[in-house]
Amino acid sequence: MKWLSLIALFVRELILSALRVAWLVVQPKPHMRPAIIAYPLTVTSDAQITLLANLITLTPGTLSVDVSDDRKTLYIHVIDMPSREGLIGDIAGGFETKVLGVMR
Repeated sequence: MKWLSLIALFVRELILSALRVAWLVVQPKPHMRPAIIAYPLTVTSDAQITLLANLITLTPGTLSVDVSDDRKTLYIHVIDMPSREGLIGDIAGGFETKVLGVMR
């Protein structure tokens, strides 16, 4: 059941982020605010980090760039970031929580 919840969240985020990226593309003068952020990880195992990084990369508008040597920080490129805290909260409360739920 937890895997289905993770898949449903991913599909939802995939659709919403694809629409956001499409909107940025069709705007006459896009006001994108690209950024690379340091995301503090609560997942710890290699499998958890890999799954989280892949979910982020597969979502349009975001790309996992690197993991720190101590495996406590994931660097993410974002095509448009209105709020760093909002993005971190969305990932922590969404993908990361679900990944922790399915891979304990």
